[in-house]
Amino acid sequence: MKFAWRTEIASWLLLAYMLALGAWTWQVAPERIPIHWGITGQPDRYGSKVEGILLPLAFALGLYLLLLVLPRFDPRYGHYRFFSGVYHLIRTVLVGFFAAVYTTMMLWARGVQIDISVIVPLLVGVLFVVLGNYMGKLRSTWFVGIRTPWTLSSEESWNKTHRLGGKVFALLGFAFIAASLVRRDWAFYTAFGLLVAGLIVLVIYSYFVWRRDSRRTLADKT
Repeated sequence: MKFAWRTEIASWLLLAYMLALGAWTWQVAPERIPIHWGITGQPDRYGSKVEGILLPLAFALGLYLLLLVLPRFDPRYGHYRFFSGVYHLIRTVLVGFFAAVYTTMMLWARGVQIDISVIVPLLVGVLFVVLGNYMGKLRSTWFVGIRTPWTLSSEESWNKTHRLGGKVFALLGFAFIAASLVRRDWAFYTAFGLLVAGLIVLVIYSYFVWRRDSRRTLADKT
């Protein structure tokens, strides 16, 4: 998978936006700012400006760089060429997700109290819907996708699990979006419970598909 400058522009712009927003906020933010919120959307932990402004920036940049170089260390590096466009999109969407969360944090640091209990489940829901829409296009790798012992040793298990996973993630996304609109604790806990259940279903499903795949030992050698 070749590096292309044009595929990285969106991520760079998002990171530059975060840097500019952080620098702008640093000048007016108090010494202690919210860095964690409870289920009710109210801050339950405060930290320094370094914790609340610089560390999230460093995390977003670190995540971007990790996703950029990770394929190089994958034993199945050659498979990335089959979904390179999707991988670029996923990387950009994840940076965009953290840029949106960072914006909310900086608004709080500036005294604008956005309802976290609405924004975060909404953002998570949109992220899941986007990931679900492209999950079926992922190819077998060690670092990206639904990685179980069975999807990694059976191409059939990988493909079918990811096709089902795309539908599951999309439904989970709508569940989180609904939770953000309902604005009740039980709605968030329900969405989170569905997330855990969905992941368990995908793991079990990957095993049963693997058992039926007569070529699983061959797939393990790719």
